[in-house]
Amino acid sequence: MKKSLLFTYGLLIALTLFTALISKSAFFSGSVILLILFFSAIKFLLVAFQFMELNKANPFWKFSLSLVLGVLVLVLFLIK
Repeated sequence: MKKSLLFTYGLLIALTLFTALISKSAFFSGSVILLILFFSAIKFLLVAFQFMELNKANPFWKFSLSLVLGVLVLVLFLIK
Protein backbone atom coordinates (compact mmCIF):
# COMPACT_ATOMS: atom_id res chain seq x y z
CA MET A 1 0.00 0.00 0.00
CA LYS A 2 1.26 3.47 -0.83
CA LYS A 3 2.61 5.67 1.93
CA SER A 4 0.11 8.46 1.11
CA LEU A 5 -2.82 6.07 1.43
CA LEU A 6 -1.61 4.90 4.83
CA PHE A 7 -1.15 8.51 5.96
CA THR A 8 -4.66 9.41 4.81
CA TYR A 9 -6.11 6.33 6.50
CA GLY A 10 -4.33 7.20 9.75
CA LEU A 11 -5.55 10.79 9.52
CA LEU A 12 -9.12 9.57 9.00
CA ILE A 13 -8.88 7.37 12.08
CA ALA A 14 -7.39 10.23 14.12
CA LEU A 15 -10.15 12.64 13.02
CA THR A 16 -12.79 10.06 13.88
CA LEU A 17 -11.35 9.51 17.34
CA PHE A 18 -10.99 13.25 17.93
CA THR A 19 -14.61 13.79 16.85
CA ALA A 20 -15.75 11.11 19.28
CA LEU A 21 -13.75 12.70 22.09
CA ILE A 22 -15.03 16.23 21.53
CA SER A 23 -18.62 15.05 21.26
CA LYS A 24 -18.44 13.88 24.89
CA SER A 25 -16.37 16.81 26.15
CA ALA A 26 -17.88 19.66 28.13
CA PHE A 27 -14.90 21.91 27.32
CA PHE A 28 -16.05 22.53 23.73
CA SER A 29 -19.77 22.69 24.59
CA GLY A 30 -20.46 25.90 22.67
CA SER A 31 -18.84 24.91 19.41
CA VAL A 32 -19.24 21.13 19.33
CA ILE A 33 -21.59 21.17 16.37
CA LEU A 34 -19.31 23.39 14.33
CA LEU A 35 -16.24 21.26 15.13
CA ILE A 36 -18.02 18.02 14.28
CA LEU A 37 -19.27 19.45 10.97
CA PHE A 38 -15.81 20.77 10.17
CA PHE A 39 -14.09 17.44 10.88
CA SER A 40 -16.77 15.55 8.96
CA ALA A 41 -16.25 17.80 5.95
CA ILE A 42 -12.49 17.25 6.12
CA LYS A 43 -13.00 13.48 6.28
CA PHE A 44 -15.40 13.62 3.33
CA LEU A 45 -12.90 15.56 1.23
CA LEU A 46 -10.07 13.20 2.18
CA VAL A 47 -12.08 10.18 1.11
CA ALA A 48 -13.31 11.83 -2.08
CA PHE A 49 -9.93 13.09 -3.23
CA GLN A 50 -7.71 10.24 -2.06
CA PHE A 51 -9.72 7.02 -2.25
CA MET A 52 -12.24 7.96 -4.96
CA GLU A 53 -9.43 9.61 -6.95
CA LEU A 54 -11.22 12.89 -7.46
CA ASN A 55 -7.82 14.57 -7.63
CA LYS A 56 -7.55 13.23 -11.20
CA ALA A 57 -10.97 14.58 -12.20
CA ASN A 58 -11.88 17.70 -14.11
CA PRO A 59 -11.47 20.91 -12.04
CA PHE A 60 -15.21 21.57 -12.45
CA TRP A 61 -16.03 18.47 -10.41
CA LYS A 62 -13.53 19.36 -7.73
CA PHE A 63 -14.96 22.86 -7.39
CA SER A 64 -18.60 21.74 -7.53
CA LEU A 65 -18.08 19.06 -4.87
CA SER A 66 -16.33 21.52 -2.56
CA LEU A 67 -19.01 24.15 -3.15
CA VAL A 68 -21.88 21.77 -2.45
CA LEU A 69 -20.14 20.50 0.68
CA GLY A 70 -19.55 24.05 1.89
CA VAL A 71 -23.19 25.01 1.35
CA LEU A 72 -24.38 21.83 3.07
CA VAL A 73 -22.19 22.43 6.12
CA LEU A 74 -23.29 26.07 6.29
CA VAL A 75 -26.99 25.18 6.07
CA LEU A 76 -26.66 22.43 8.68
CA PHE A 77 -24.83 24.78 11.03
CA LEU A 78 -27.43 27.49 10.62
CA ILE A 79 -30.29 25.03 11.26
CA LYS A 80 -28.71 23.54 14.40
